[in-house]
Amino acid sequence: MIARDAARLIWRSVSHSLGKSLLTALGIGIGIAAVSLLTSLGSGLQLYMLEQFSLFGTRIIAVNPGKDMTHGIGSLLSSVRPLSLDDAQALIDLPGVEFVVPVVQGLGAIEYANRQRNSDILGVGAQMSKAWQFKVSMGRFLPEDPSGHSRAYAVLGYTLKQELFASTNPLGKTIRVGGLRFKVIGVIEKKGQMLGFDMDDIAYIPTDKALQLFNREGLMEIDISFTSATSSGQLAERVKKVLIERHGAEDFAITSQDEMLLTMGNVLNVLTIGVAALGSISLFVGAVGIATIMTTTVRERSGEIGLLRAIGASQPQILALFLGEAVLISLLGGVIGLALLAVIAAVLSLLVPALPLALQPFFLVLALLASALIGLLAGVIPAYSASRLKPIDALRAE
Repeated sequence: MIARDAARLIWRSVSHSLGKSLLTALGIGIGIAAVSLLTSLGSGLQLYMLEQFSLFGTRIIAVNPGKDMTHGIGSLLSSVRPLSLDDAQALIDLPGVEFVVPVVQGLGAIEYANRQRNSDILGVGAQMSKAWQFKVSMGRFLPEDPSGHSRAYAVLGYTLKQELFASTNPLGKTIRVGGLRFKVIGVIEKKGQMLGFDMDDIAYIPTDKALQLFNREGLMEIDISFTSATSSGQLAERVKKVLIERHGAEDFAITSQDEMLLTMGNVLNVLTIGVAALGSISLFVGAVGIATIMTTTVRERSGEIGLLRAIGASQPQILALFLGEAVLISLLGGVIGLALLAVIAAVLSLLVPALPLALQPFFLVLALLASALIGLLAGVIPAYSASRLKPIDALRAE
């Protein structure tokens, strides 16, 4: 039997009962669509996380008060000694350090004329715009003030400027931040959101003014930007040494972007694998369906098998014919699955535009190969049974 005749027999067998073949393939298709969608969502989330963290630059480590706490007000309460502006100043001259940004965060009312908006207020150092790669679209950023008594200047995020001043020029205008008067000297260009946090709805004021405004004793965080010639590990060791000398103990936590991305990546990988494993249950169901339909087909076509054996078809050829049918049905399911995936992805992009979905061509090809493998495995037992039928017994059964 030549390959062309074998391919024709396989195609005729599948197309002869097309409805049954499509229903069988649908089980595989649903599984392929589910697994592909979930893995694409996992890849999209990883790319989204990387993009979000890159908003602040790619070479930054953060120092937070409290040994076991990494952020938030709770860290200030649990710290032996809070981080201070002097601590931030002591880190500026370390080898490899580009910029140091002491950070204090709070929430308060921002007022101008008869307009008021409750927004986040960030107390930051003058180097923040360079360290975080935030460009100023209007005016300038907070100036350096080595005296430790900064002037009451404020820089507004894009959204906050629009809400308070609309299309008018805010530079030189006086606003109230938490009840205190500040002069607007700049506006940050539009940055968008990071992990649901609106970076444009923020007022930036000097760190020492923020400490007074929120009646805080210490900083929420110190961000340190370092040069490309320095690794995050090297800088972390230098920072740790300086702060231990100043505090007398390691009562702080140092976190790098690499560590955060690695941790989140591991969590997302585990979630993706877990959810994809649940989705693969439908692949198993589809494989059972193929095995069932092929077993039934062998019984229904025993006469045909006997005739093929009688005219000289060998056992391997019969095995190949039935395996080919199983693989073709499974590949058909793979195509159906990818078509379903395309429809679902299109609908999701319309209904949830912000959903991070990254369709990888490699994984789509892998899905088709996986469907073929499933068909091959599911068809082994029925195909082997067909190849073992003796010609006389098969024809007698017919």
